[in-house]
Amino acid sequence: MTHPKIAFVATHTAQAKAARAALQSRYKHVPLTKADVIVAIGGDGFMLETLHRFMNRDVPIFGLNQGSVGFLMNEINDGDLIDRVAAAESVTLHPLRMTVKTAGGKTRRAIAVNEVSLLRETYQAAKIRITVDTVVRLDELICDGVLISTPAGSTAYNLSAHGPILPMSAEVLALTPISAFRPRRWRGAILPRGAKVRFDILEGKKRPVSAVADHTEVRDVVSVNVKEDTGKNLQLLFDPEHDLEERILNEQFAP
Repeated sequence: MTHPKIAFVATHTAQAKAARAALQSRYKHVPLTKADVIVAIGGDGFMLETLHRFMNRDVPIFGLNQGSVGFLMNEINDGDLIDRVAAAESVTLHPLRMTVKTAGGKTRRAIAVNEVSLLRETYQAAKIRITVDTVVRLDELICDGVLISTPAGSTAYNLSAHGPILPMSAEVLALTPISAFRPRRWRGAILPRGAKVRFDILEGKKRPVSAVADHTEVRDVVSVNVKEDTGKNLQLLFDPEHDLEERILNEQFAP
């Protein structure tokens, strides 16, 4: 069996850079443009950066944790890295595509692996109308914000906002309010992955709202359209005993 050609990337911390240097001295590696597999060394934030950076390369990414949480990463250990990569299980992620219209009349687009979130910009609560597949589901949500999350992102900001944890195989998205004031009892919704969601900002001049897709923020938005981009396939590699589906399941029973 031919060994995969590996390239290494690392976050800016001294610990991650030292780990990359040690791995590069131990294993044969190639430039990023020639890699069959990219080994990303850092935390979950760096994994998101790496997924965005190589989104159009269709190359799998094997993460090694040198961050705080490491939910999307594998452990660094003394095992043979080549064998681990060869035995790894692949998880395919489909990101969200956000299309925004701003108060200034501009159209902006961005991709989110975790979530698209709308957030109030000032002390005034936001007022947002929510439409799903051309049907208005909420005429007015008064809130600090609202987000729509992929299964991979459901254990991140979505979970902090008391949204549901989604199994990877469920093929659904989480629509979760952030500090909802009205309707007070609305806790969000679980949507089919093919849903097209539109957010319209009400009283935008008085109550300005920003839209954020992972690391991309657009301020003073008027409307935001979100749907899954099935044309982009992002591959993450995990050790069999630490696959992403199992981690998401474990999070549902975490103390």
